[in-house]
Amino acid sequence: MSMNGITMTPEKKYELITRNLQEVLGEEEILNILKERDLKLYWGTAPTGKPHIGYFVPMSKIADFLSAGVEVTVLLADIHAFLDNMKAPLELVNHRTKYYEVLIKTVLESIGVPIDKLKFVVGSTYQLTKEYNMDNYRLCATVTEHDAKKAGAEVVKQIESPLLSGLLYPGLQALDEEYLKVDAQFGGVDQRKIFVFAEKYLPHLGYKKRAHLMNPMVPGLAGSKMSSSDPDSKIDLLDDEATVTRKLKKAFCEEGNVTDNGVLSFIKSVLFPLGSLNGQTPKFVINRPEKFGGEAIYTDYQSLEDDFREKKVHPGDLKNSASEAINKLLDPIRKKWASDPELSKLTSRAYPEPGSKITKKKESKKHNQPPKGSNTPTELPVDVSRIDVRVAKIIKAENHPKNPKSYVSTVDVGDASGNPRTVVSGLASHIPLEQLQGRHVVAVCNLKPARLQGIESSAMLLAASSSDGQLELLDPPEGSEIGEQVIWKGYGSAKRDSEILNPKQKVFDQVAESLRVNEEGVAVFKDVPFETSKGVVTVKTLKEGTIR
Repeated sequence: MSMNGITMTPEKKYELITRNLQEVLGEEEILNILKERDLKLYWGTAPTGKPHIGYFVPMSKIADFLSAGVEVTVLLADIHAFLDNMKAPLELVNHRTKYYEVLIKTVLESIGVPIDKLKFVVGSTYQLTKEYNMDNYRLCATVTEHDAKKAGAEVVKQIESPLLSGLLYPGLQALDEEYLKVDAQFGGVDQRKIFVFAEKYLPHLGYKKRAHLMNPMVPGLAGSKMSSSDPDSKIDLLDDEATVTRKLKKAFCEEGNVTDNGVLSFIKSVLFPLGSLNGQTPKFVINRPEKFGGEAIYTDYQSLEDDFREKKVHPGDLKNSASEAINKLLDPIRKKWASDPELSKLTSRAYPEPGSKITKKKESKKHNQPPKGSNTPTELPVDVSRIDVRVAKIIKAENHPKNPKSYVSTVDVGDASGNPRTVVSGLASHIPLEQLQGRHVVAVCNLKPARLQGIESSAMLLAASSSDGQLELLDPPEGSEIGEQVIWKGYGSAKRDSEILNPKQKVFDQVAESLRVNEEGVAVFKDVPFETSKGVVTVKTLKEGTIR
């Protein structure tokens, strides 16, 4: 096999196959195969939410795989999409499968990857066969409920009453390795538990253990995982130029902070690898006025990260330059969609507007309650109606005895018992201790108590932070009663003391991705203000920040 006319040794192929990955399981097996023949590998994606720019991470690796002579299969996992707690109803799965195939091919073409070397397979073409289902039953007779649940914990949507379908998901993904006749599976590091599950259980059926390659996960614009289901955490592949610029402007990008930085992570995981395809020298340009340092060209990521850490590159300049690069990357995809009316029709069928016939049918099923006495589980909504947020008052605050960056506060949250709660908060680097004494705040009161630096914390104070690192506590409107619940119009309210959120289900984490402070300094959930009977919750000076 050759790249640009240069014959590659097995070691060079392995180097190209594994570069920029976070982890590889089965390195020795991959090298042994490469000494005999080219590697066979598959990457799977379930057609659920609209693909986002995070998809450029696996696409850039697929380009590397092909350059190394790997036989790559792309699995469009339609059955998996339905089984993942009905993220995609059956009525939409077929349309979304077609949408994903066209869009993935378009993305690959846009970065110069020859798609004629790829094999696309739709899962239902073999997952509904007698042989596959018999193997699934054999697997079910071997796998424990604990192992199935553990394997899917990072990938399958977690709900209050888990459906059986979510337990089947990891087993099917393991079987795909055998039925696609591959040597390895490629995916995000969030799938590691499923990969380990496959390595353990496939040999129980008499099938060989496969190797697994994992790329890092790109954080969303708010610093958490990029998600197809949260429009505020990611940039869609078909977002227009103005939308990309607006979303980047709001992205979390604290000055000097190189961790949980979605902007830097995308530059590292996508822009630099794409720039080095076919032996080219990658280049990322910081465009800024001469009085602020002028144009800066980076040909390696580490130099950019070092300069950002040392505050030689301002977050605003990084965002503006990233916005230009991302729009340049997305432009060929947008142009193809704009030039073909059939693609617009496909988009409408795959993702119908709210209020359409198929959306109403989906919503009707989602909100339908089971008959009285039925044991059918219902899915609780993942929104602010699950979060018990109250007006509270800090009675006393003091320095944490073991951590100089934290405070320990005694907080009255209006519990019926009349007893205050102990709250540990990492505010010492941002807010002077004297400013907390007797202060009215906003607190989350139904998180599971957790020990933080040796002290149990029983609530969380909500604060807003800006992209430049400024942090301020949320302020309830003057006159609000201690213990009064914060509400969001159009959403229900959490019943006081009725539910302690299970941290494994990450309900608050998912909700927090849509919490922010708008341009007027008002705290909002998806543009709906935090309110009490006395008005809206605000912050003193901060504009356009995230809330945690």
